[in-house]
Amino acid sequence: MADRPICITCGVAVDLDRFDRDDCVICTDDRQYVGYDGQQWTTLTELRAGHTNAVREEAPGLWGVGTEPAFAIGQRALIVPGEGGNLLWDCISLVDGPTVDRVNQFGGLAAIAISHPHYYSSMVEWSEAFGGIPIYLHGDDEKWIRASGNTRTWDGDTAEILPGRTLLNPRVHFAGGTVVHWAGTDGRGALCTGDIVQVVADHRWVSFMYSYPNLIPEHPDTVRRTVKLLSPYEFETIYGAWWGRVVPADAKRAVTRSARRYLEHLGLTL
Repeated sequence: MADRPICITCGVAVDLDRFDRDDCVICTDDRQYVGYDGQQWTTLTELRAGHTNAVREEAPGLWGVGTEPAFAIGQRALIVPGEGGNLLWDCISLVDGPTVDRVNQFGGLAAIAISHPHYYSSMVEWSEAFGGIPIYLHGDDEKWIRASGNTRTWDGDTAEILPGRTLLNPRVHFAGGTVVHWAGTDGRGALCTGDIVQVVADHRWVSFMYSYPNLIPEHPDTVRRTVKLLSPYEFETIYGAWWGRVVPADAKRAVTRSARRYLEHLGLTL
């Protein structure tokens, strides 16, 4: 496989035979940005020379994978267990032999699902490192796919891609913005949300943004949609995009009260 250019700002790898490398189209979109020093690229080979991945428990029974020192947006991925094999939720740019060996100690991976295009990263390289496993992306974000691989788009509001792992599409941040519902480590239900439902500094609350770096709020109708879409699902915990960004308890009510607070600050109601 060619050593694809990887955008230093967002961490997404690009097929050179399909897209030019003048500008990263994900970063020129108004949800993201090109750094003050202009467009810059690296490669997986260069990343492996200066970075490693930490694989550790985010919670007992839920393992995460994150790059050190932090690269690009700095998210960590999660290995969501269940019948039919592990799901890699969200993705990171660095994949290497030691990481693959460590993940294989937990049973490897059966599939990948990603919340939104900022985290597409080296998804094809991750897929091929585990035998070409499918990568599930919402069809409404298909235009942002920058690398060819075993990507499978899905449509609509929900899709169970592995037993007990159901993708939900609140449409926050991107039209295809996705979260995954599963049983959680204690059987009481959990959401992994990336930054679609963003766990904020006060871990009793979440928020909803169209753009985080450019501070553009999400549309009120989308916030209402999120509450309605999640209402049939029970979940006690939310795992956000970064290490330690967790709503540890009462998470379903946290989404509702956070949406209400958000809307009240706009002079609206839930």
